[in-house]
Amino acid sequence: MPAQKKRPVRLTEADREELVRLTTTGVHPVSMVRRAQVLLALDTSAGVVDRKEVIAGRLGVSGETLRLVARRFAETGGDVWVTIARKKAEHPPVPSPVTGEVEARLIALACSTPPPGRARWSLRLLETHVALIEDIPDLDHSTSAGC
Repeated sequence: MPAQKKRPVRLTEADREELVRLTTTGVHPVSMVRRAQVLLALDTSAGVVDRKEVIAGRLGVSGETLRLVARRFAETGGDVWVTIARKKAEHPPVPSPVTGEVEARLIALACSTPPPGRARWSLRLLETHVALIEDIPDLDHSTSAGC
């Protein structure tokens, strides 16, 4: 197994104060608070450095979490706020095939009279009928439309 790269975390006094304030006051996402706690625990400028296993056990995180936070801190050039913030998605989400027009047609179909022998439209029945219409994209029965 290759040796892990050493990525020491050295926080400035101002960064340390901000992280302590973030972890002890206000309402913040748990993931952000957890990463701030990891940075504070990994800070080598405070003097005492615990082993990573001790830090992981004390914070209730895995060794992998410690490694990833330290790596992100190093990659961001020591920017504390970029390190603890949620990472932006690199790729935009896949656009839905259901546009406003498709949704309107689906709702109109769901609110119309059901086929003979049926009391109401079911999602699977709607799925079957939508598959027969050429200008509406195929949809799964879990795509719901209500009237």
